[in-house]
Amino acid sequence: MDYSGKVVVITGASSGIGAQSAEEFAKLGATVILVSRNEGQLQKIDTKLSKYQTETLVYACDVSDKDQVDKMGKTIIEKFGTIDVLVNNAGFGIYNTIEKTKIDEMESQMSTNFLGMMYCTKAFLPKMLKQRSGHIVNVASVAGSIGIPGMASYCASKFAMLGFSESLFHELKGTGVGVTVVSPIMVRTNFFNHESFGKMPRYSVTSLDPKTVANAVVKAASSPRLEIVVPQFVRFVIWLKQTFPYLINPIVGEIFRKSMKPKLD
Repeated sequence: MDYSGKVVVITGASSGIGAQSAEEFAKLGATVILVSRNEGQLQKIDTKLSKYQTETLVYACDVSDKDQVDKMGKTIIEKFGTIDVLVNNAGFGIYNTIEKTKIDEMESQMSTNFLGMMYCTKAFLPKMLKQRSGHIVNVASVAGSIGIPGMASYCASKFAMLGFSESLFHELKGTGVGVTVVSPIMVRTNFFNHESFGKMPRYSVTSLDPKTVANAVVKAASSPRLEIVVPQFVRFVIWLKQTFPYLINPIVGEIFRKSMKPKLD
């Protein structure tokens, strides 16, 4: 798809899926707004994108701060006059049992992963509805459908994102505006660099390259679907869990408990 002249806002754009998505949209000619708390890292991504000769903008913003997000939305719409794609990608995880996880650690995950998505959606959705065009892409996770021991707060934030998106999906029917969730499984990014993950195995042979997920994000930006699971075969696992929970939940729980036992101990 040709994104020439299209304005794309990407949160969490300083690394991983966000940075790679920015590059994929830039390749297609989009005007890309890079959003993150880390302005220095955003500048590096911006420099990398300069080879595509498309307009970019670095905007430092903490999406968990609704006042900062409100200001960001107004500034971007005033500057560009439109918003075509919003990619809500900012997020992080902390690994620990609920007993040992601090309340502020739980709150910070919900604030960034879920409320940040909600704030950004509220900032840009009115403009999309007014122009009767646009698409919101929410980057969730397979952990938005399957509870993972040791990641309750992260899973909660992604479950919430999926529920929010599904409700919005129905509300937007006939408006010209769409919303699609991209739900990947383990991606090779700095997500697992947080000290809470300790010496846990970071990746498996099935872990995904960020470019694979970024391509799904680009696809999602013009998709009529509610959710795109990456890789696609994992949707079958989600279906099994939702259809036969009394059979699948014990299996899933035991697999994760065994693989994460050193950290949980």
